[in-house]
Amino acid sequence: MNFTILVKEFKKGIGMAEKITGKNLTLPILDNVLIEALPNFLKISSTDLEVGIQWWGLCKTEKEGKIAVPARFLNQLIGSLPDDKVNIKEKGNSLIVESKNLKTQIKGFSADDFPIIPSFLKEIYIEIDGKKLKDGLMSVVDIASPSQIRPEISGIYFTFTKDSVKLVATDSFRLGEKTIHLKSGFKNLFEKEVNFILPQKTIKELINVLPDEEKNVRIYLSDSQVLFETLLSNSDHPEINLISRQIDGEYPSYQEIIPKESKTKITLNKEELIKQIKTAGLFGGRTNEVVVKAEAGEKEIEIKSQDSEIGESELSMDSKIEGESVKASFNWKFILDGLSNMKSSEILFELQGGDGPAVIRPIGDASYLYVIMPIKM
Repeated sequence: MNFTILVKEFKKGIGMAEKITGKNLTLPILDNVLIEALPNFLKISSTDLEVGIQWWGLCKTEKEGKIAVPARFLNQLIGSLPDDKVNIKEKGNSLIVESKNLKTQIKGFSADDFPIIPSFLKEIYIEIDGKKLKDGLMSVVDIASPSQIRPEISGIYFTFTKDSVKLVATDSFRLGEKTIHLKSGFKNLFEKEVNFILPQKTIKELINVLPDEEKNVRIYLSDSQVLFETLLSNSDHPEINLISRQIDGEYPSYQEIIPKESKTKITLNKEELIKQIKTAGLFGGRTNEVVVKAEAGEKEIEIKSQDSEIGESELSMDSKIEGESVKASFNWKFILDGLSNMKSSEILFELQGGDGPAVIRPIGDASYLYVIMPIKM
């Protein structure tokens, strides 16, 4: 193996791949990345057996070859180099790294010891704006919570239809749903609705690799895995492939949890509500409980909290109240989590009395909703 590549390109690829690796006492090869010199391209791969990533960058290849090398060390070494060209060679089971003022030799491993990352038939795929997908995933990813008893709610649920994709996450105490409406140019080559669940860890890695600008991403499916692919600029050649296992199981019928109607509707300024909830949260105690009280016909709501060791708080804020009087307790941190994903200046707080689920919606944005269960009083 012998190739030359720009340092900034190598940094990009190795930095992306190194995030997937980690200390693995039973399979130490997983602490490595696989470096492959291909005609005109460098390919860097890593996997933890649940998530795998492959990155391609342009290079000048003198001789093809591949070798596995320690990911963290290589990332630190390349990160210390100035932005110039670097020459990489393979000698035995070692990687030779040469730049203007540097020559190092890193002990590696045979490429045959590196796990095989699954391949996909790339004839049928879904194509979507990567920035919209990234923003949508960011609005739900932190809601999911690991569960060995119910692994299906440990992940993010995707539903692709002809003109939209819904992203859903829940931990049984709250639920977030983001709908992305797709443009007419959207390519869905599957003949029917597509559903799958991906681990939360996968989604966090996916958010890291998805573009910050408008750039299409292709999604390929197999029976048990999903592949997300971005392409190099002005090319049909892959730049990043992220492969993940799917979570087995049926996702809960979450639509049944979302109330169709509400007994009380409260319109509130989002930023003011955030300030009031944060203040009340200081007195929320170990249960993080705050009480929201609204009287029919009034123009203010009350937000109360109490901690036996610290004291109590009673706040009020302007609001528009429609419907019945209500008093309900909530985890204040859960309320803030929902509000943080809303960009509108006003929100609608819909309640079903003190015992039913509440829905928070950003006014003017029907693409997002957040359901939160009350604390039983």
